[in-house]
Amino acid sequence: MSRFIATEFAEPRIRPVFDRPADADNLKEAMRTLGGGVSIVTAGEGDLRSGATVTSATALSVDPPRMLISLNRTSSTWPVVERFRHFAINVLGAEHLVLANRFAGIGGLKGAERYRSAEWTRLASGAPVLEDAVAALDCEVEEAIERHSHVIVIGRVLAIRIGFGNSLLYQNGRYHSVD
Repeated sequence: MSRFIATEFAEPRIRPVFDRPADADNLKEAMRTLGGGVSIVTAGEGDLRSGATVTSATALSVDPPRMLISLNRTSSTWPVVERFRHFAINVLGAEHLVLANRFAGIGGLKGAERYRSAEWTRLASGAPVLEDAVAALDCEVEEAIERHSHVIVIGRVLAIRIGFGNSLLYQNGRYHSVD
């Protein structure tokens, strides 16, 4: 994991520009250049828990409080969110790198197995919340919009927990943290 401290803006570098076809591979490559916060979206109860590491969690509205996530329709997490009508967004810090990888599917664990070796609680909706998350947003599903390969899920924020630390970032296939 790299660490960086932004103290001032660097001088612009001249880089070659390559025009590419607008296809799935090039879209993925372009979006990897955009750094994003790393969160685990969790849902379900007991052995029916599931979760996924995402960089797609964002605030849709602050008044009223609404969050937006995007989940692949073929993921194991979407059916659990759909069934339980809740989810939590657990903002990760640098100390959660192992969890980020586990919930991203690295190591092959699925469902409730991904929750091992971390402390979890529940807030208002009943969705699993990581005890030491940098922040956690507990939501009930307000609307789900299925488009192409993904589902855009809008959540009504029921509870917020703010912990300590700086969030984990992901860009160009690598994790980063800001000191």
